[in-house]
Amino acid sequence: MSLRAGDPAEIGGYPLEARLGSGGMGTVFLARTSSGRPVAIKLIHQQFAGDEEFRIRFRQEVAAARRVSGAFTAAVVDAAPEAEQPWMATTYIEGHTLAQHITAEGPLNGAELRRLAIGLAEALRDIHRVGVVHRDLKPSNVVLSPEGPRVIDFGISRATDQQTLTMTGRVIGTPPFMSPEQLQAPRGVGPRSDVFSLGTLLVYTATGRGPFDADSPYMTAYQVVHEEPSLDAVPGALRAVVEACLAKEPEGRPTADELLVLLRDLPTDLGGTASDGAGTSRTRDMSTQHHLVTPAGPATGAPGPGNTDTSIGRRLRRRWRPVLAAAVAVAAIGGGVAALEPGGFGGNSDAEGNSVAAPGAALPDGFVPWHTTVPGGRADIPDELRCVARGDALFCGGGGVVATRISALDGSRVWTAKSPGVPVQGMHLVGATDDTVLGYRFADQDAPQGPPSEVVALDAGNGRELWSVASGAQSTAVTGRTQDAVVVGSSVVTVDASSSRFEARDAHSGEVTWTTPFPAGTQCAAVPVGAQFLAMCATNAEVDGSEVRHPTLSTVDRASGALGRPIAVNGPAVPAGVDDDGRLVLLQEHMEGPALAGYDAVTRVDPASRKVTHFPLAKTYAGTPGMADGTVYVSGQTGRITAIDPATGREKWSRQTSVEGASGPAAGAGAVYFSSATGRVVALSPQDGTSLWATDPQAEGLTGEERASPRVTVVGRALIVAADRNTLFAFDTQKPPKSG
Repeated sequence: MSLRAGDPAEIGGYPLEARLGSGGMGTVFLARTSSGRPVAIKLIHQQFAGDEEFRIRFRQEVAAARRVSGAFTAAVVDAAPEAEQPWMATTYIEGHTLAQHITAEGPLNGAELRRLAIGLAEALRDIHRVGVVHRDLKPSNVVLSPEGPRVIDFGISRATDQQTLTMTGRVIGTPPFMSPEQLQAPRGVGPRSDVFSLGTLLVYTATGRGPFDADSPYMTAYQVVHEEPSLDAVPGALRAVVEACLAKEPEGRPTADELLVLLRDLPTDLGGTASDGAGTSRTRDMSTQHHLVTPAGPATGAPGPGNTDTSIGRRLRRRWRPVLAAAVAVAAIGGGVAALEPGGFGGNSDAEGNSVAAPGAALPDGFVPWHTTVPGGRADIPDELRCVARGDALFCGGGGVVATRISALDGSRVWTAKSPGVPVQGMHLVGATDDTVLGYRFADQDAPQGPPSEVVALDAGNGRELWSVASGAQSTAVTGRTQDAVVVGSSVVTVDASSSRFEARDAHSGEVTWTTPFPAGTQCAAVPVGAQFLAMCATNAEVDGSEVRHPTLSTVDRASGALGRPIAVNGPAVPAGVDDDGRLVLLQEHMEGPALAGYDAVTRVDPASRKVTHFPLAKTYAGTPGMADGTVYVSGQTGRITAIDPATGREKWSRQTSVEGASGPAAGAGAVYFSSATGRVVALSPQDGTSLWATDPQAEGLTGEERASPRVTVVGRALIVAADRNTLFAFDTQKPPKSG
């Protein structure tokens, strides 16, 4: 809506364009940054500016919103909580609220309802992971953006380690979506209060009514605390999960991590309202259906006579801790291990990009199958590792671990260096040289004086820290991959903390050998190509607008850092790997609005001749891209693997597998391997995609992560696999774990 008379022309230097809405506490305006990026500015009403209690609340809102900025929330751009009239600017999220959508279109159902539930559970997981409780999750605080649901308005949220404000005489929350403990003892509210709210929100989304609706807020509040929810109209499969979320006692509810696992276990279409909805159409690759099926009574979905204690909801509650592990930290963008195998990014290779798989794929002497878990600096945040092998030594990093050295022969741990902070999704190990291992360290949020992220060099023999340097982090915006440092020969190339130049150092000593500023007005990231690397750059405007459509590639002299003339490439495009002739292969992204729909073309760039070839694909392929042995592979979320010839863009073969949500490929021992976060592995023939063997899951986890870098490391005939919760296991490819 248009600005009104009396509205300011600008706030904090941001010109206002429109009024987005107004509530009891403030007005939200649409504004623009200097680069043209739209932002939403929440301006607190003048009458609250002198209320110190309210200012404290607003400061907490700003702090909480900064803490949780991520894929499922609105990132904080700027704020002035101490201004005469406080304000906060966040990324503008286009879309109707869930409340508006339900009012206009009616309840959601089927796959649409399931996707929303999973998206909101992921949002809660990310919010709780950084120690924040939202405390006001309701339909008007969920925006249905083209990229998925976003949770907004942290006005009454708090960090779990903060003292709850005593808001005398004020109801903090919205009764139909509040938990019993919020109504009875608000000072003791924890993360599982949000899980209760999500349960009520899902009932509302599926039926158009809340589970405790009554004629007045007081009766609603009474029913939240004392009565059972009304769930008759909720699809049976979803009802079992919602019932668990609505347990009166917090400890009876799942955590957000556990809830996410359960939701991914649901059938794609959710079925009808009868409680037989734990059907066979599934999207996780975990064999857990037997935990969900229970004897059912009539079509009302009630348990059969005498089977009350075995209802799905009760059974689900009993299995939280003994059966379910917390969900994997989803990497929205893959990448991470910067040392390359000749085919693709990540995986098992040395610093020169040469495969370490032994000729003839012999089993390493002394090898025995093994299984281990590497504890990280943050035990409360499960994640995955990525590994690189050098001889019999396996170096891994990620998930609260800067790096660890493990024997590839028996899984015994030699040393581990931990990272104290919250891991960044998709960032794992940097790489390794003959004597040095390089990983990422993320700062503890309780020690904000240090750099948020560093590249750390460790002695390969004993794990002793050699040096560290603060690192910039813009590679995802430029290349679509989280690969903020790369190992090139015996050097490591990073981006400085201000994201303005490349810096090359001797990997072991840390001595700077050269620095090269980015071309004016651009942001750049390193893209390894065998023993060399290219600089992929985009203009600041495109990076700021999250729409890199005109990237360039430049060669980089390894001795001096000098950049060659830029080579223009059509975008948006993501590097997939290197072909057999040393050419960089990129996949063209097909966008539907702001959302990535898949890949519809392949581009090859020859750095020596500067020749660029471009081939359209026969269709758009959705999933995780990667390369192995000169072939492009796209791993679809449902388990379909497609092989594409990068020289022609033609499909070589396409096969349906049992590994859903597989990571990028790894090749060796006569096969190409794909693995999910659960540790399920499939081996395919590179010639025609014939399935050679597949394993059962080895860890609890999810499979929904796209663009994940290869989880498999090949050491001769041995396969080492990374799975959820820092799990690693190894086996002989000729004697894989039995399936079924």
